[in-house]
Amino acid sequence: MKISYYPGCTLKNNAKNFEDSTLCSLKKLDVEVEELPRWNCCGTVFSLATDDLIHHVAPIRNLIRVKESNTDRVMTLCAMCYNTLKRANERVKTDEESLDKINQFMYREDVKYEGDVKVLHLLELLRDEIEFENIAKKVVKPLKDLKIANYYGCMLVRPKEVGFDDVENPTVLENFTTALGATPIDFPYKTECCAAYQTVDKPEIVADRTYHILNSAQDQGAEIVSVSCPLCAFNLDHRQKETLQIYPEFKNIPILYFTQIMAIALGCSEETLRFDLHFIDPKPILKEKRLI
Repeated sequence: MKISYYPGCTLKNNAKNFEDSTLCSLKKLDVEVEELPRWNCCGTVFSLATDDLIHHVAPIRNLIRVKESNTDRVMTLCAMCYNTLKRANERVKTDEESLDKINQFMYREDVKYEGDVKVLHLLELLRDEIEFENIAKKVVKPLKDLKIANYYGCMLVRPKEVGFDDVENPTVLENFTTALGATPIDFPYKTECCAAYQTVDKPEIVADRTYHILNSAQDQGAEIVSVSCPLCAFNLDHRQKETLQIYPEFKNIPILYFTQIMAIALGCSEETLRFDLHFIDPKPILKEKRLI
Protein backbone atom coordinates (compact mmCIF):
# COMPACT_ATOMS: atom_id res chain seq x y z
CA MET A 1 0.00 0.00 0.00
CA LYS A 2 1.14 3.54 -0.77
CA ILE A 3 -0.38 6.65 0.79
CA SER A 4 0.18 10.38 0.41
CA TYR A 5 0.93 12.05 3.74
CA TYR A 6 0.36 15.55 5.10
CA PRO A 7 2.44 16.07 8.29
CA GLY A 8 1.48 19.55 9.41
CA CYS A 9 3.76 21.94 11.29
CA THR A 10 4.02 20.50 14.81
CA LEU A 11 5.06 17.03 13.69
CA LYS A 12 8.27 18.50 12.34
CA ASN A 13 9.34 19.90 15.73
CA ASN A 14 7.60 19.42 19.09
CA ALA A 15 5.72 16.30 17.96
CA LYS A 16 8.54 14.40 16.23
CA ASN A 17 7.66 11.53 18.56
CA PHE A 18 4.28 11.40 16.79
CA GLU A 19 5.76 11.38 13.29
CA ASP A 20 8.76 9.11 13.91
CA SER A 21 6.69 6.44 15.65
CA THR A 22 4.12 6.58 12.85
CA LEU A 23 6.61 6.21 10.02
CA CYS A 24 8.33 3.27 11.72
CA SER A 25 5.00 1.56 12.45
CA LEU A 26 3.68 1.97 8.90
CA LYS A 27 6.91 0.55 7.52
CA LYS A 28 6.39 -2.50 9.73
CA LEU A 29 2.87 -2.74 8.24
CA ASP A 30 4.23 -2.58 4.67
CA VAL A 31 2.73 0.85 4.00
CA GLU A 32 4.77 3.19 1.84
CA VAL A 33 4.36 6.81 2.95
CA GLU A 34 5.00 9.69 0.57
CA GLU A 35 5.12 13.14 2.15
CA LEU A 36 3.42 15.88 0.18
CA PRO A 37 5.85 18.26 -1.55
CA ARG A 38 5.55 21.98 -0.78
CA TRP A 39 2.88 21.56 1.88
CA ASN A 40 1.96 24.53 4.05
CA CYS A 41 0.26 25.06 7.43
CA CYS A 42 -3.35 23.88 7.35
CA GLY A 43 -4.50 27.09 9.03
CA THR A 44 -4.79 25.33 12.40
CA VAL A 45 -8.53 25.77 12.92
CA PHE A 46 -11.57 25.69 10.67
CA SER A 47 -13.13 29.13 10.32
CA LEU A 48 -16.80 29.12 11.31
CA ALA A 49 -17.67 32.47 9.69
CA THR A 50 -19.55 31.82 6.46
CA ASP A 51 -18.02 34.82 4.71
CA ASP A 52 -14.44 34.11 5.83
CA LEU A 53 -13.28 32.26 2.72
CA ILE A 54 -9.69 33.42 2.87
CA HIS A 55 -9.00 31.15 5.86
CA HIS A 56 -9.94 28.14 3.74
CA VAL A 57 -7.23 28.85 1.18
CA ALA A 58 -4.48 27.22 3.27
CA PRO A 59 -6.17 23.80 3.63
CA ILE A 60 -7.40 23.75 0.03
CA ARG A 61 -3.93 24.64 -1.27
CA ASN A 62 -2.66 21.49 0.45
CA LEU A 63 -5.31 19.46 -1.37
CA ILE A 64 -3.99 20.90 -4.64
CA ARG A 65 -0.60 19.51 -3.65
CA VAL A 66 -2.28 16.11 -3.35
CA LYS A 67 -3.56 16.39 -6.93
CA GLU A 68 -0.09 17.44 -8.07
CA SER A 69 1.19 14.18 -6.57
CA ASN A 70 -1.10 12.24 -8.93
CA THR A 71 -3.33 10.82 -6.22
CA ASP A 72 -6.80 11.61 -4.93
CA ARG A 73 -6.43 11.00 -1.21
CA VAL A 74 -4.21 12.11 1.64
CA MET A 75 -3.58 10.88 5.18
CA THR A 76 -2.81 13.05 8.19
CA LEU A 77 -2.02 12.26 11.82
CA CYS A 78 -2.81 15.37 13.82
CA ALA A 79 -6.47 15.52 14.86
CA MET A 80 -6.54 19.28 14.36
CA CYS A 81 -5.01 19.12 10.87
CA TYR A 82 -7.45 16.36 9.97
CA ASN A 83 -10.41 18.39 11.19
CA THR A 84 -9.33 21.57 9.39
CA LEU A 85 -8.50 19.88 6.08
CA LYS A 86 -11.60 17.73 6.01
CA ARG A 87 -14.06 20.45 7.01
CA ALA A 88 -12.67 22.89 4.44
CA ASN A 89 -12.86 20.13 1.85
CA GLU A 90 -16.46 19.29 2.74
CA ARG A 91 -17.43 22.94 2.47
CA VAL A 92 -16.09 23.44 -1.06
CA LYS A 93 -17.49 20.08 -2.20
CA THR A 94 -20.99 21.21 -1.29
CA ASP A 95 -20.68 24.92 -2.12
CA GLU A 96 -19.75 25.55 -5.74
CA GLU A 97 -19.60 29.32 -5.25
CA SER A 98 -17.08 29.03 -2.42
CA LEU A 99 -14.97 26.61 -4.44
CA ASP A 100 -14.93 28.97 -7.39
CA LYS A 101 -13.90 31.94 -5.25
CA ILE A 102 -11.13 30.00 -3.51
CA ASN A 103 -9.76 28.92 -6.87
CA GLN A 104 -9.81 32.56 -7.92
CA PHE A 105 -7.76 33.44 -4.83
CA MET A 106 -5.22 30.85 -5.98
CA TYR A 107 -5.11 31.95 -9.61
CA ARG A 108 -1.35 31.39 -9.81
CA GLU A 109 -1.67 27.68 -9.05
CA ASP A 110 -1.21 25.35 -12.00
CA VAL A 111 -3.96 23.01 -10.81
CA LYS A 112 -7.57 24.03 -10.21
CA TYR A 113 -9.15 22.26 -7.25
CA GLU A 114 -12.33 20.34 -8.01
CA GLY A 115 -13.20 19.01 -4.57
CA ASP A 116 -12.08 15.51 -5.51
CA VAL A 117 -9.56 14.65 -2.79
CA LYS A 118 -10.38 12.34 0.13
CA VAL A 119 -8.95 13.35 3.51
CA LEU A 120 -8.15 10.40 5.80
CA HIS A 121 -6.97 10.21 9.38
CA LEU A 122 -4.38 7.53 10.12
CA LEU A 123 -6.86 5.74 12.38
CA GLU A 124 -9.26 5.38 9.44
CA LEU A 125 -6.50 3.82 7.38
CA LEU A 126 -5.61 1.42 10.19
CA ARG A 127 -9.22 0.45 10.89
CA ASP A 128 -10.77 0.33 7.42
CA GLU A 129 -7.95 -0.63 5.07
CA ILE A 130 -5.15 -2.32 6.98
CA GLU A 131 -7.66 -3.58 9.59
CA PHE A 132 -6.94 -4.12 13.26
CA GLU A 133 -6.96 -7.90 13.03
CA ASN A 134 -4.11 -7.75 10.53
CA ILE A 135 -2.19 -5.34 12.76
CA ALA A 136 -2.61 -7.80 15.62
CA LYS A 137 -0.85 -10.44 13.51
CA LYS A 138 2.17 -8.13 13.19
CA VAL A 139 2.52 -7.51 16.93
CA VAL A 140 5.85 -8.80 18.25
CA LYS A 141 5.61 -7.29 21.73
CA PRO A 142 2.02 -7.55 23.04
CA LEU A 143 1.14 -4.77 25.45
CA LYS A 144 0.00 -7.30 28.02
CA ASP A 145 -1.37 -5.88 31.29
CA LEU A 146 -0.87 -2.26 30.13
CA LYS A 147 -3.98 -0.25 31.00
CA ILE A 148 -4.53 2.59 28.52
CA ALA A 149 -7.12 5.37 28.68
CA ASN A 150 -7.70 6.65 25.15
CA TYR A 151 -8.35 10.39 25.00
CA TYR A 152 -10.12 11.61 21.84
CA GLY A 153 -10.56 15.29 22.63
CA CYS A 154 -12.67 17.46 20.33
CA MET A 155 -11.39 17.18 16.80
CA LEU A 156 -11.48 13.49 15.86
CA VAL A 157 -15.21 13.00 16.26
CA ARG A 158 -16.71 16.50 16.00
CA PRO A 159 -18.70 17.57 14.14
CA LYS A 160 -20.33 14.27 13.24
CA GLU A 161 -20.30 15.20 9.54
CA VAL A 162 -16.51 14.83 9.45
CA GLY A 163 -15.85 12.53 12.39
CA PHE A 164 -15.29 8.84 11.72
CA ASP A 165 -16.72 7.44 14.94
CA ASP A 166 -19.58 8.00 17.36
CA VAL A 167 -19.55 11.56 18.70
CA GLU A 168 -20.50 10.70 22.28
CA ASN A 169 -18.90 7.30 22.72
CA PRO A 170 -16.18 6.58 20.13
CA THR A 171 -14.49 3.20 20.29
CA VAL A 172 -11.90 3.15 17.49
CA LEU A 173 -8.97 3.72 19.85
CA GLU A 174 -10.26 1.11 22.30
CA ASN A 175 -10.47 -1.46 19.51
CA PHE A 176 -7.04 -0.39 18.30
CA THR A 177 -5.33 -0.78 21.67
CA THR A 178 -7.07 -4.13 22.19
CA ALA A 179 -5.52 -5.34 18.92
CA LEU A 180 -2.11 -4.41 20.32
CA GLY A 181 -2.71 -6.54 23.41
CA ALA A 182 -3.39 -3.69 25.86
CA THR A 183 -6.34 -3.25 28.18
CA PRO A 184 -8.40 -0.20 27.15
CA ILE A 185 -9.85 1.82 30.02
CA ASP A 186 -13.12 3.63 29.37
CA PHE A 187 -13.57 6.93 31.22
CA PRO A 188 -16.21 9.67 31.02
CA TYR A 189 -13.84 12.50 30.05
CA LYS A 190 -12.45 10.93 26.87
CA THR A 191 -14.16 13.42 24.54
CA GLU A 192 -13.96 16.47 26.83
CA CYS A 193 -11.99 19.52 25.64
CA CYS A 194 -8.49 19.97 27.09
CA ALA A 195 -9.01 23.80 26.95
CA ALA A 196 -7.00 24.01 23.73
CA TYR A 197 -5.38 27.40 23.12
CA GLN A 198 -6.26 28.73 26.56
CA THR A 199 -2.83 27.28 27.32
CA VAL A 200 -1.25 30.41 25.79
CA ASP A 201 -2.53 33.02 28.24
CA LYS A 202 -4.60 31.09 30.79
CA PRO A 203 -2.62 27.94 31.65
CA GLU A 204 -4.50 27.67 34.94
CA ILE A 205 -7.66 26.79 32.97
CA VAL A 206 -5.75 24.05 31.15
CA ALA A 207 -4.33 22.81 34.45
CA ASP A 208 -7.84 22.50 35.83
CA ARG A 209 -9.05 20.60 32.75
CA THR A 210 -5.97 18.39 32.87
CA TYR A 211 -6.71 17.54 36.50
CA HIS A 212 -10.28 16.44 35.81
CA ILE A 213 -9.45 14.53 32.60
CA LEU A 214 -6.45 12.66 33.97
CA ASN A 215 -7.96 12.10 37.40
CA SER A 216 -10.97 10.53 35.71
CA ALA A 217 -8.71 8.20 33.71
CA GLN A 218 -6.69 7.21 36.77
CA ASP A 219 -9.82 6.63 38.84
CA GLN A 220 -10.74 3.96 36.29
CA GLY A 221 -7.32 2.32 36.60
CA ALA A 222 -5.39 3.83 33.68
CA GLU A 223 -1.60 3.67 33.73
CA ILE A 224 -1.09 5.61 30.49
CA VAL A 225 -3.24 8.03 28.48
CA SER A 226 -3.04 7.96 24.67
CA VAL A 227 -3.73 10.99 22.47
CA SER A 228 -3.89 11.88 18.76
CA CYS A 229 -3.40 15.66 18.88
CA PRO A 230 -0.14 17.57 19.59
CA LEU A 231 -2.03 20.33 21.40
CA CYS A 232 -3.82 17.80 23.59
CA ALA A 233 -0.47 16.10 24.18
CA PHE A 234 1.09 19.36 25.34
CA ASN A 235 -1.81 20.33 27.57
CA LEU A 236 -2.18 16.92 29.21
CA ASP A 237 1.55 16.24 29.51
CA HIS A 238 3.43 19.51 30.06
CA ARG A 239 0.65 21.19 32.02
CA GLN A 240 0.82 18.50 34.69
CA LYS A 241 3.40 20.74 36.39
CA GLU A 242 0.81 23.52 36.84
CA THR A 243 -1.84 20.95 37.73
CA LEU A 244 0.25 19.69 40.63
CA GLN A 245 0.71 23.24 41.91
CA ILE A 246 -3.06 23.78 42.02
CA TYR A 247 -3.99 20.25 43.15
CA PRO A 248 -1.20 18.88 45.41
CA GLU A 249 -2.93 15.49 45.62
CA PHE A 250 -2.72 15.02 41.83
CA LYS A 251 -0.66 12.07 40.62
CA ASN A 252 1.32 12.32 37.39
CA ILE A 253 0.56 9.94 34.53
CA PRO A 254 2.45 9.48 31.22
CA ILE A 255 0.88 10.74 27.98
CA LEU A 256 1.71 8.87 24.75
CA TYR A 257 0.60 9.23 21.16
CA PHE A 258 -1.36 6.21 20.00
CA THR A 259 1.34 5.70 17.36
CA GLN A 260 4.04 5.37 20.02
CA ILE A 261 2.00 2.60 21.60
CA MET A 262 1.71 0.94 18.20
CA ALA A 263 5.43 1.35 17.53
CA ILE A 264 6.27 -0.42 20.79
CA ALA A 265 3.97 -3.34 19.95
CA LEU A 266 5.35 -3.66 16.42
CA GLY A 267 8.95 -3.72 17.60
CA CYS A 268 10.21 -0.28 16.58
CA SER A 269 13.42 0.93 18.20
CA GLU A 270 13.29 3.18 21.25
CA GLU A 271 14.92 5.95 19.19
CA THR A 272 11.73 6.30 17.14
CA LEU A 273 9.67 6.84 20.32
CA ARG A 274 11.47 10.08 21.21
CA PHE A 275 10.77 9.96 24.94
CA ASP A 276 13.04 12.99 25.31
CA LEU A 277 10.11 15.15 24.15
CA HIS A 278 7.91 14.14 27.09
CA PHE A 279 7.47 16.04 30.34
CA ILE A 280 6.23 13.01 32.30
CA ASP A 281 8.67 10.19 31.58
CA PRO A 282 6.79 7.08 30.32
CA LYS A 283 9.84 4.81 30.64
CA PRO A 284 9.27 3.66 34.26
CA ILE A 285 5.84 2.14 33.59
CA LEU A 286 6.98 0.72 30.25
CA LYS A 287 10.02 -0.89 31.89
CA GLU A 288 7.82 -2.23 34.66
CA LYS A 289 5.69 -3.92 31.98
CA ARG A 290 8.88 -5.11 30.21
CA LEU A 291 7.97 -3.28 27.02
CA ILE A 292 11.24 -1.40 26.66
